Amino acid sequence: MRQLLHLFAFVFIMMLTACTTAPTKDITVDAEADPKASFSGFKTYAWLASAQIVFDPEGQWEPRNVDIDAEVQLMINNELRKRGITEVRGNPDMLVAYAAGVDMTALGLKQDPETKEKLLANIPKAALVVALIDADTGYVVWIAEAAGQVQEQPDAATVRARLEYAIGEMFRLLPKN
Repeated sequence: MRQLLHLFAFVFIMMLTACTTAPTKDITVDAEADPKASFSGFKTYAWLASAQIVFDPEGQWEPRNVDIDAEVQLMINNELRKRGITEVRGNPDMLVAYAAGVDMTALGLKQDPETKEKLLANIPKAALVVALIDADTGYVVWIAEAAGQVQEQPDAATVRARLEYAIGEMFRLLPKN
C-alpha cells in the first residue's frame, strides 16, 4: 500500500511538472476594456462565428493530432464558466469571437550563442485575439491579444500548455465589475 502511495505521489508530481515545463516566457498578453461596460451584467454568451486558425498542412507549428480551434474554444468556455457566464443558443448577453494568425516570415534579433552578437533572423510569430461583444449594441466591450514565437514542431502537450497559459493570462485582464 505504501509503495502504491509513493507511486501515486511520483506520478502526480510528474504531471504537475509536465504542465509547467512548456516555454511561455516569450508570450506577451494585452487587453483593453470599454470603461463604460458593466461586465457584471453579462451572464450568457454565444459564439459569433467559428474562426478558423491558420491552416498548417505540413505540421510546422501545429501538431497534426491537435484541433487548435476546439482547444481554443474549450479554454475560452472554461474561463467564461469560471466567471459564471453560461453559453446559450439564443438571446445571449454577449458574443465571443476569436482569430489567430501565424507569420512564418517574421524577422527579429537573435543572439548568436558563440559571438554573443545580435543578428537579424527569421523568428516566426503567432497571435491569438479574443473579443467580447455586447449583443445588444454590437460594440466590442473587451479585446485581448496574446502573441509569441512559434515553436518549431511542438508536441501536443506544449501547444495545449502554451494556449492554456495565453488564454488564462488574457482572461485575468477581464474586468470583474
